[in-house]
Amino acid sequence: MLYGKEHVQRYQETDGAEGHDWNNTTVLLLTTKGRKSGKPYTTPLIYQRHGDDYVIVASKGGDPANPQWYENLRADPDVGVQVLGDRFRARARTASDEEKPELWRLMARTWPDYDQYQTKTDRPIPVVVLERVD
Repeated sequence: MLYGKEHVQRYQETDGAEGHDWNNTTVLLLTTKGRKSGKPYTTPLIYQRHGDDYVIVASKGGDPANPQWYENLRADPDVGVQVLGDRFRARARTASDEEKPELWRLMARTWPDYDQYQTKTDRPIPVVVLERVD
């Protein structure tokens, strides 16, 4: 099972042949710019398609704090995305209160642990929409 930096490396090296299909779900690579360092950070994240967009969840396993990648994209929503061999720029935004319930259900069907993660924290876990820009 791939995790962390090894997951990112194998995914990039194989255009997702290794790493896209993970633990009975699908994974993309999200690259954000560090809000303090300015350095690029790439994170493997479970995703689903919603129309032309990609949807991810800032769960951090139900931790009380948001994941760093989420804080980074809040500071700079222009991100890089890789899905299999397709690498593109996207604009990230947090799902609105109106669209979140539908997107949450979509993601919880993909990864049922999201519902459990939400019970572990008082923060509303953000759902993020990635809109392709190129």
